Amino acid sequence: MQILITFWFTLLPLFLAENEASAPVEEVVAARDFCKVYGSVYLERDPKYKNTASYTVFLEEDEAFANMVVYRESNKLFADATAVWYITSKKAFADHIVYVTDNRNFADFTVHFTKVRSFAACRE
Repeated sequence: MQILITFWFTLLPLFLAENEASAPVEEVVAARDFCKVYGSVYLERDPKYKNTASYTVFLEEDEAFANMVVYRESNKLFADATAVWYITSKKAFADHIVYVTDNRNFADFTVHFTKVRSFAACRE
């Protein structure tokens, strides 16, 4: 008898529940925002370690076709704005690790280095 009552209590919510329309589920695409890459950056060039990088970049020679125009800062403390990078030689000291590829098709975004800080910008 106890088993029958337990079984009845477990199935009771199924019969009492109203058929409610479920809320529409919006598909969220998690895009990696490469405009937030600033500070100390390590440029990884070894293909063995490309999986440790957050982004894959292609170094563009022409500024017109680059997604990000980057200014190389010589002091890590002043690399605090969008597209201002301090290129570090040690991976452990980097805020971001990016892999530099030779093929533009494999890159998440393209980078062009400028010599003028005010020209540094991110183009989405």
